[in-house]
Amino acid sequence: MKKIVLLLSFALVLGLMASCHHSLHSEEEHHHDAQQYTEYTSNYEIFVKANPFVLNEEGKVAVYLTQLSNCKPLDSAEVIVRLLVDGKMDSKTISAPEQPGLYKCAFTPAKSGHGTLRVEVRKGGITDIVAFHADIAATHAALHDEHDHDHDHGHAHAHSHDHGHSHADAHSHGHDHGHSHGASNSSNAITFTKEQGWKVGLASEVLGLKPFGSIIKASAQVLPSQGDERESTASASGVVVFTHPNLVEGAAVSAGQQLFVIESNNMADNNMSVRFQEATAAYNVAKAEYERKQQLAEDKIVSRAELQRALAAYETAKAVYDNLKNNFSQKGAVVRAPISGFIQRINVSNGSFVEAGHSVVTVSQNRDLLLRAEVQPRYFSQLKSITGVNIVIPTTNETFSLSDLGGSLVSYAKSTDVDCPLVPVTFRVRNTGNLLSGSFVTMYISTQSTRQVLSIPNQGIVEEMGNHFVFVQLTPESFEKRLVTLGATDGMFTEIIAGVREGERVVTRAASMVRLAQNSGALDPHAGHVH
Repeated sequence: MKKIVLLLSFALVLGLMASCHHSLHSEEEHHHDAQQYTEYTSNYEIFVKANPFVLNEEGKVAVYLTQLSNCKPLDSAEVIVRLLVDGKMDSKTISAPEQPGLYKCAFTPAKSGHGTLRVEVRKGGITDIVAFHADIAATHAALHDEHDHDHDHGHAHAHSHDHGHSHADAHSHGHDHGHSHGASNSSNAITFTKEQGWKVGLASEVLGLKPFGSIIKASAQVLPSQGDERESTASASGVVVFTHPNLVEGAAVSAGQQLFVIESNNMADNNMSVRFQEATAAYNVAKAEYERKQQLAEDKIVSRAELQRALAAYETAKAVYDNLKNNFSQKGAVVRAPISGFIQRINVSNGSFVEAGHSVVTVSQNRDLLLRAEVQPRYFSQLKSITGVNIVIPTTNETFSLSDLGGSLVSYAKSTDVDCPLVPVTFRVRNTGNLLSGSFVTMYISTQSTRQVLSIPNQGIVEEMGNHFVFVQLTPESFEKRLVTLGATDGMFTEIIAGVREGERVVTRAASMVRLAQNSGALDPHAGHVH
């Protein structure tokens, strides 16, 4: 019994110690929450996290650099971080990142007061410069009081720097858009670290009004274009024999490749073997006669007219012989691939009988294709002002613009048929390898309009139980889920009617990954301070 009491007492003490340790650790993290600053230049997103600066104590700074062109981390640059306080400046140069996109340094301030944290990014002869307001506390107690003051007044501990700063480098570029942000105070904020964002290719952009034309949604069939598809026909009647066991639909072939033989040896009528023998004999006789008369003509024994008749007979016999020799074997007529490509259709079976002129095989290059859509007549007046087309492949859910496929408008009908009152619209595209001739795709045809709307890429929209959401970026590592009302879509972008405002920055790619982070409820234990 005493052992049980001792064990319970020991467990209670351990629990109290753990609770005390957790409380101390939480308070320490509270006092060391990182100040966060964000600015966007024409080249980079510059996201800075710094532990609060205290006089004569080391304060660590982490600079996260993301290339706006591809949303990837900047893995090579010279980064200079300067801390300026009361006319005294301390400068740190970082030649290489600790990991791609992450540049770290530390400062030990020798003076307290209001200061400026300045970041310079130098790469390829171009310097991007941003600056932020940063305070240096005299003591930890003063830091604590300042934190409580900011918390009570709801202010983020960061300020946008003066846009009128001078550039030391003649080639330097200042920021041309974006604003500084402090750490988010939103209770609904979702944490998604920069490292996570880099891994999944997360991208964001500031919402602004953009032209958004009227959209015509239609189903279109993929068809081969003229010249992209050729048929081979039987040059003689007979029985079809496949020359290779792998001659199946979809097989690749090259121009002139032998595909089939049409045998007629066992036929009493139109026997190709007999015809070839007759042509060979006629050719040999005509050739010998012509050569004999050539010699006689030299001796003036035969007239020039007689020599010309012998030549004509020889050339005729040779043409028949060459034709049979090139297109027929001893077994029968040879069917060859008319162009390089793949077998689209085989119109005969092995051992079947075909008549001369019958289509045997269709070969397609599947390179140039036609997309034929049929739209309602009420859109006819808009077809003359088409500004763009987006094509969605239902089987793969891939979306391409007409320009992505090197496409163009071929024509649209100027009249309709009684049996089919729809208006055909035809586009020519280059096949990317994902379009299948004969299949159907969904087309969003945009027409010219003066409408200006807020719109974001479809990848930035997530759906849950019939509702649609976007993620508004509070800081580069903090996002707020926002219910939105959708309008029209062109297959790539969707109009946002309500839920977000112009000037807000929203996630435009990898939004589903942010949603997964929200659903998991997992927070980065290092998100609040810098190591």
